[in-house]
Amino acid sequence: MSDKKLFDKILETHGIRPLPRPGEPIDLPIDQTLTQDATGTMACLQFEALDVARVATKRSVSYVDHNTFQAGFQNSDDHRFLQSFAARYGVIFSGPGNGICHQVHLERFGVPGDTLLGSDSHTSTGGGLGMLAIGAGGLDVAMAMAGHAFRMTCPQVVLIRLEGELPPWVTAKDVILKLLQRVSVKGGVGKLFEYGGPGVATLSVPERATIANMGAETGATSSIFPCDEITYRFLKSQGREKDFSPLSADPDASYAEVLTIDLGKLEPMAAQPHMPDRVCAVREIAGLKLDQVVIGSCTNSSYTDLATVAAILKGRSVHPKTSLVIAPGSRQVLAALAESGALNYIIKAGARILECACGPCIGIGQSPPTDGVSLRTFNRNFKGRSGTQSAKLYLCSPQVAAVSALKGELTDPRSFGQTPQVHMPEIFPVIDHLFVPCSDHPEAVEVLRGPNIKPLPMGQAMPETLKAEVLIRLGDDITTDDIMPAGAHIMSLRSNIPAISEYVFSHRDPGFSKRARETDGGFIVAGRNYGQGSSREHAALAPMVLGVKGVIACSFARIHRANLVNFGILPMTFMTGKDLEHIQPGDELVIEGVIRLLRSNGVLHVMNTTQGSTFEVRVDLDRREKDVVVAGGLLQFLRLQRG
Repeated sequence: MSDKKLFDKILETHGIRPLPRPGEPIDLPIDQTLTQDATGTMACLQFEALDVARVATKRSVSYVDHNTFQAGFQNSDDHRFLQSFAARYGVIFSGPGNGICHQVHLERFGVPGDTLLGSDSHTSTGGGLGMLAIGAGGLDVAMAMAGHAFRMTCPQVVLIRLEGELPPWVTAKDVILKLLQRVSVKGGVGKLFEYGGPGVATLSVPERATIANMGAETGATSSIFPCDEITYRFLKSQGREKDFSPLSADPDASYAEVLTIDLGKLEPMAAQPHMPDRVCAVREIAGLKLDQVVIGSCTNSSYTDLATVAAILKGRSVHPKTSLVIAPGSRQVLAALAESGALNYIIKAGARILECACGPCIGIGQSPPTDGVSLRTFNRNFKGRSGTQSAKLYLCSPQVAAVSALKGELTDPRSFGQTPQVHMPEIFPVIDHLFVPCSDHPEAVEVLRGPNIKPLPMGQAMPETLKAEVLIRLGDDITTDDIMPAGAHIMSLRSNIPAISEYVFSHRDPGFSKRARETDGGFIVAGRNYGQGSSREHAALAPMVLGVKGVIACSFARIHRANLVNFGILPMTFMTGKDLEHIQPGDELVIEGVIRLLRSNGVLHVMNTTQGSTFEVRVDLDRREKDVVVAGGLLQFLRLQRG
């Protein structure tokens, strides 16, 4: 009798037999990749370093969707570079204004049962369509584009069993906020969430995508929904029913854990500053005055999301003391809103309409005022992420956001009246002619590089003894936004690693970069879940350029840990959290016999010569990962292999 999970079936169709156990390595063949402009320029430079003539995947797409703000030459040059690279190496190019990578990929390119690797942590959005979609660092995506399998650790598969049906004014966003409330931003690390139960059939593909998207905030490897009649209808509305293939777990499949959510018992939820898991019911904090409401992002910018917002706004006006900003997820969404007349309601209500892009989600435009309160339908509310350090960001559903924008304060929408009924179009407008295909004559294509695109920096081989000072000591849940902040100016330097490295920890410790250069690098010490959030490998690449030799933490987020390894920075785990308490910035740490100990039991002895103490750390890397770190990073490792 078959008892396979969705995850198992996708692994088997990709030739992985026998099925691995949790914790074992997997070399996963990748069907599709996506990159975006914030991470894609480095991925492209890394792909070129692999000396491969063309991409080897079934489909690779390069999106410009994060920093479309063109105030100087840097972004425009990067966008031109990405388009010329795509033409040269066999990649589909989606230019600025076409939409957010995850929304567009769901609409036009995602295929159920395929594997998708993206240089963005929210690549898991594809799980709403039945894909095994995983976020990773740019170098891992470059490797996949070159035809290499993606090396990952087999996760524990957890069944999220959905029962019942969502009540009026309760949404898919409330489902994932409820899960975050239960498991926290650390609770998904080492796990994959597989959705099942009778409640799944009540959710549309955009609703499933919202849940899969924000599963990244738990630290999960991915989230995946079955491919069923709902999926077929969505693909048919996109004119892509040929891509449909049914996929579901066997009824008697067994899971590492089962979490049940009764949809009928949920209520409108909100995440409070400054973490997505600080979740409570909207009614508990209702009345909070709002300076700003922003609706959009890869989590909640689908047609049904925004058509529902339009129905709420119809015939009404945004509160005069609140700014309402709306960013559609794609040109298709914007065109469908226009064709249905819903866009007219949004315009007349007083909303500000942005380009189809990420923008405000990463602090590029629409930053709140000093000490401002912003209610957003996004997936992250980290301190400073909006571009205003003192702002307070709350996360919620589009329904809560729209009603609250009318009231000027956080409002439980159940007090608003009857919930609007919105249906997806039977056929969506198709605007595929705006995607730029790769060139039929790639040998004639010149890859265009502006002056801000600097050569790819390389790591150094690890010495037998690591000796350096502690550059900074941090607490739990340090995000990649903390390490390498976003925002319009810093992100314009994404192709210039020497320049962007000046901003490492700039919001936490403005003197970090200068101190690291003066001391020829050092160690970073932190608590649990170090490196959560975005997949941006700049949070590892820039510290490498500054000479950071290792990070000692109580635990690591999955993608950032992999990025540290890829760039030759040794991730070490405290044996006990008490050891962290006795380390101070400026302490000199010495680790002798690093390479020998790495290749034996992986336990390193650390001498704190300043404090006159010693402690042990564990290095949880497989043999190949150890070899990569010792070589000075993945590119150096591959060069050594090629001789």
